[in-house]
Formats: sequence, C-alpha cells, structure tokens
Amino acid sequence: MNIQELQQLQALPLELKVLKTKQRIREWVNYYGKNSVYISFSGGKDSTVLLDIVREEFPEIEAVFVDTGLEYPEIRKFVKTFKNVVTIVPKLHFKEVVEKYGYPVVSKETSLKLHELRQTKSEYLKTKYIDGLRRDGTPTRYKLAKKWIYLLNSPFKVSHKCCDVMKKNPIKLYEKNGKVPFIGMLSSESKMRQQLYLKEGCNSFNTKRPTSNPLGFWTEQDILEYILINDLKIASVYGEIIRDEAGKLKTTGESRTGCMFCMFGLHLEKGENRFQRMKRTHPKIYDYCINELKIGEVLDYIGVKY
Repeated sequence: MNIQELQQLQALPLELKVLKTKQRIREWVNYYGKNSVYISFSGGKDSTVLLDIVREEFPEIEAVFVDTGLEYPEIRKFVKTFKNVVTIVPKLHFKEVVEKYGYPVVSKETSLKLHELRQTKSEYLKTKYIDGLRRDGTPTRYKLAKKWIYLLNSPFKVSHKCCDVMKKNPIKLYEKNGKVPFIGMLSSESKMRQQLYLKEGCNSFNTKRPTSNPLGFWTEQDILEYILINDLKIASVYGEIIRDEAGKLKTTGESRTGCMFCMFGLHLEKGENRFQRMKRTHPKIYDYCINELKIGEVLDYIGVKY
C-alpha cells in the first residue's frame, strides 16, 4: 500500500480497527493452522493487546517470551501471570555480548556502520559509509552521520549485534519447529517500521520469514484506548493511563519497555532519560549497568547524562 492508504487506516475508529485486526488474524490461522502459529509476547503494552485479541479468537494459541535478562523486572513478573507462555533464553548474557561485539549506542543503523567500519578492510565500504558514495561515484543514503565518526576511535566496541544475539537468534531456533509468528509492531513507531509495513502489510505470506502484524495500522493512542475500554491489565512499570491537558492518553510510568540496558535513541530523550529514571526506580540495576557493565564510561564518552 502507499502512505495515503496507511493514513486512511490509521484514521479509522478503534472499533473498525479491531474488526480488521481480527480478520487478519483469522486469515493467518486459516492459512497456517492453529498448531503452526504463535504469539510473540514481550510483556509490553502492544503485545499485551495483541495477545488479548488473538486469544479472544483462538484461546489455545501459544505465546513465546524471550527472557533476555534485560527486561524490567515488572515485565518478567507480568509475563508469568499468563498461561500457555513458552519462555526461551539467549545463549549469551548481555555482558558477554558487549565484550564480544560491542555496545548498542545511538541507533541500530549507526551501530551497524560503526561495527562494520572497524572490522572491514574494504575500501568500498569505507567510501560508502564515510563518503556516502557508490562505486560509480553517485551519492548513497548509507553515509554515516559526521557527528558520529569520532566513535570509530572510541575506547570501547560499538555494535548492532545485541538484538540479534539476545532476541532474534533464540526466536530463529524456536521457529525451526515450523511455527510462524503474530507480532505486535506499530508502523507509527519509526520510519523503518512504516516502510516495512507499506511493503508487506499485515500478513506477509511470501517473505523469507512469514509474519503476521495485525496491529500494524494502529497508533499508540489506539493501544492505550483499547486497554482502557477493555480494562486490560498491563505491567505495573507503565503506571496508570491518564489524559494530558490536550486530551491525549499517556502512561504515568514508562511509555515504552524495551531492553533496560539499551542506549539506542538515548541521546534524543528530553528531560529525565531512561537511565536517570532507572537510578530513581531501579537503583540496583542502575548500579550494575553503570559500573559493572561500564555503561557509564560509554555515556560519558558520547556526552549523555545519567
């Protein structure tokens, strides 16, 4: 679909979105069968809504939680309140990942470029990422932003590998049993996710990794409204759902609950950032991150307060 079609879907009232989502879910199950699908369940609010809607249609479908050790303790506790959830774990701990590959900083795309540049002997790759030029001399969008070039000489490794090792690899291993996932990813969360959704839509049957993303056209406001209307329980780390002065729904606690130790996007956070909140809300984990994992040294180097 094109961006205008996506915007039309995003503008639909919630009750119509729920109906469309249920239709996509039934199509996925009818195609693969109940025993060949599963729900990717992170314990976050999006996947909690996904779990609720899928199991309203098909109560017996299994959910899978990847316990990376990087989740908020409230998330891990919340996941345990659900039945028929399989927990899988990565082969390496986060400390082993950063020692072997490097720290996840700035963004996944920037970390990938930095990692590859520090590993490669390819002059073409250097030209592509540093000068932003293809082999024929024409510009490419893959150029590394000038403001991050100094990280090529950082005293610590930088890498995008964390997500692959901690989340994707355990899932790949699980999917060797022939199962295909429902995921709760919103296209409104980032440009990359929006482009992926425009290309594949809700149900991608013919891709290398078939995936159903039946909430793809929802917004965060839809998620919060669904939770309120259906009196859905969510992890306590989110706090309560309230309306701000403009009438928009928001959570009083964390707004997102990804990996606690991740530094992607940290430099863009205004006001109290995730590590500053962690110091206040989870002091023991904060101390482990800043001192034991030496994240404090990384944040000092990139100029982010913590």
